[in-house]
Amino acid sequence: MMAGKQILRIFLYLYLAATNVYAQQVDSSLNEALAERTQPAPESVFKKFREAGMKPVNHTLTATEKEKLSKALSYLPPLHQKILKGHLHSISFMDNMPNTALTSPVETSGPEKMFNITFRAEILNETISEWATWKENTCYVSSENNAYEVIIDAGNLDAIVYVLLHEATHVVDGVLNITPHSDAGETNLAPTVFTADVWDTINEPKQNATSPLLETTRFRSGKPLPISSAASVYESLNKTPFASLYSMASWHEDLAEILTIYHLTQKMNQPYKITVKKNGLSIFTYEPFSNKQVVERQANLAIFYA
Repeated sequence: MMAGKQILRIFLYLYLAATNVYAQQVDSSLNEALAERTQPAPESVFKKFREAGMKPVNHTLTATEKEKLSKALSYLPPLHQKILKGHLHSISFMDNMPNTALTSPVETSGPEKMFNITFRAEILNETISEWATWKENTCYVSSENNAYEVIIDAGNLDAIVYVLLHEATHVVDGVLNITPHSDAGETNLAPTVFTADVWDTINEPKQNATSPLLETTRFRSGKPLPISSAASVYESLNKTPFASLYSMASWHEDLAEILTIYHLTQKMNQPYKITVKKNGLSIFTYEPFSNKQVVERQANLAIFYA
């Protein structure tokens, strides 16, 4: 289990890295509309990816891509709109980026918290369904002549709608501490209303909120499972308060995932259904907001719509 926890720390590092690592001086960007705050990512973000063996380059948005970004920003909940106006320093897009997106703190001369969000530019050419299906399948390995499929139907909106909402929730969380935060990197923090009944520490769910099988999934152990186990995985997930497998990576991802899927399905009337197929026939489906324990948590999301 130690190897898995070490891999989990890599996921957490991307969000919880010290501010100095991603430092970038704040300028007059707060006077600009959100859609106009695009600029290259902080040099330290490029450096980290280069050190990981990647060759990231800045991606300049086309007119069509700018329109997609503007539309995605317009879909954000009221609280996101308000917080981002005062705390989003910049939005960046990058080619050859190893992960989908990264929210980074930006150094300021004052007490205000500021953030940069960097996206992998390829998601501008994908739908939510295409991107989500790809990401979900990173949780599994397929054998030769495999009979199983995992497919997510999340509608035909641009993937940037989902990913922006997820990352913007990290910004809101970073400003309002809806989940516990620590600049010193401590993990044993006092719970908040959102985490109290679900999490023991930042990346350790309460025992009754997980299962032995779920603890072996990629975002818990760091290792993919055989795709033949997918139906059993979602049967187990359906007995937990988590909206997705990625929700189980940390309490920060838990908040970002449940809010994103809630907004997509309950506010925008979009689908979000995970289907496991065998030989082309559906053998199990999971819809987060058909899960009673997930539904019970939506009261904690009211703050985003007040």
